[in-house]
Amino acid sequence: MLESRWLKAVGVAAAITLAAATAAQAAPAPEPAAEDASAVVTLRYDDSRAGGWEAQIAAGVASWNSNVDNVKLVEAAPGTRAEIQIVATSGWPQAILGPVRPGGQVRVELGSQAVAQGHDKTRIAAHEIGHSLGLPDTKPGPCSQLMSGSSAGTSCKNAVPNAAEQSRVESAYAGGLASRVPADGRVLVDAP
Repeated sequence: MLESRWLKAVGVAAAITLAAATAAQAAPAPEPAAEDASAVVTLRYDDSRAGGWEAQIAAGVASWNSNVDNVKLVEAAPGTRAEIQIVATSGWPQAILGPVRPGGQVRVELGSQAVAQGHDKTRIAAHEIGHSLGLPDTKPGPCSQLMSGSSAGTSCKNAVPNAAEQSRVESAYAGGLASRVPADGRVLVDAP
C-alpha cells in the first residue's frame, strides 16, 4: 500500500514537471521592452514661443513622423516639460545636436535671417529638428539631403530626410535606447 502511494506521488510529480516544462517551452518569456527593436521613443516639442512658424513646424514634425518608425514627435501639452524647445529668433537657425534623450532637453532656434535670405521655412524646421534627433550638418550637400541645410541653396524646398538620414535616426533610437545614448550637445548654427 505504501509503495502504491509512493508510485502515485512520483507519477503526479512527473506529470506536473512535464506540464510545466512543456508550457515553458511553448510560451517563452517576452523580451524586456527596452530591448524590443520596434520600441517607439516619444519626444515632446514645445513651439509656444515660435510664433509665425506653427504650420512649418507641424509640417517638419509630420515629415519626421512619417519617415522614421521608432521615434514619434508629439506636441507637449501646455505646462508640461518638452524635450525639444522650439523658439523663433531674428538670427540664423541653430539647434543643439542630440540625439535628445527622453526626459532631456534641447533647443531649436528658427531664425528669420535665413528666411530673409530666401530659405524655405518648412525645410528649416525639419532640418533643425533633425539636429535634435542627432544628425549633424552635411555641408556642402545636395537638396536631396535634408541635413545639407542652406548649402543646397534657396531654391531647395525638400523637407524630407533621405534614407541615410532616416537610418541614422532609427539607429540612434533603436530599441528605445536613446536614453542610453548621450547627446552631443554642440550648438550648430546653420548660416551659409
